[in-house]
Amino acid sequence: MSTRLEDALNAAVARAEAEAPAKLASALRYAVFPGGARVRPRLSLAVAQACGDRNPALADAAAVALELMHCASLVHDDLPCFDDAPTRRGKPSVHRAFGEPLAVLTGDALIVAAFEGLALAGASAPQRLSPMIVSLSKAVGAPHGIVAGQAWESEPAPPLDRYHAAKTGSLFVAATTLGALASDEDGQRWATLGARLGAAYQVADDLLDAVGSAVTPGKPLGRDESLDRPNAVARLGVQGAIERLERLVDEAIESIPACSGRAALIGLVRHIAERLVPVAIRAA
Repeated sequence: MSTRLEDALNAAVARAEAEAPAKLASALRYAVFPGGARVRPRLSLAVAQACGDRNPALADAAAVALELMHCASLVHDDLPCFDDAPTRRGKPSVHRAFGEPLAVLTGDALIVAAFEGLALAGASAPQRLSPMIVSLSKAVGAPHGIVAGQAWESEPAPPLDRYHAAKTGSLFVAATTLGALASDEDGQRWATLGARLGAAYQVADDLLDAVGSAVTPGKPLGRDESLDRPNAVARLGVQGAIERLERLVDEAIESIPACSGRAALIGLVRHIAERLVPVAIRAA
């Protein structure tokens, strides 16, 4: 699956950078490669495969769109007007490496590339394309997408559950629904899995931000506390947050619909869960 995904990402970035201004082209590739764990696109492909993988090209485009959207959000989140993060994935953030104007443009270009790739692949399956575009749009925009999640940080005392659902959960919901839709299945049957995994992922991220200095090289830590953001650890404590994460993972597995690939998908979810909170944090 990793080779399939990386090949599709390479093709999408090559299309975006072709004949683009040289610095923008370099920034686009820099923002996407090398990647992180690629959790969202891997999840989307796994759902597509669990549903029969009836249109691999469309499933690939959906997975790529999710990862490009995620990379765009990281580029924008790192900007001085938001997190002012100096590093990302173990190297200087895009605005540190290329300057703020190019970082803004890089994030914008990745968003457009995500929709372009999905539209191109969906031309052969128009009945699936419309709900897939709607699903991706909801995950990114307002009122419940990652744009809204970022906007909650500008509000006084934002509600933790709504903030997390928008900032992190929305792309996980899109991952599961898009994977199902690409295989001509009902995406809404898979939304609960995405929502619960997204919630678990955000709790894990809060744990890593609070106490993960020994296990997360290359990522600025303590940002939630320094920026006074809602945080599961601040609300529940370390042990309470770990217990909530484990409960969410169990609930996510329970929500997986009956399908031919259910056992393999459960294995992937458990693998993701094991990576979320390293042993060093459980012992903290």
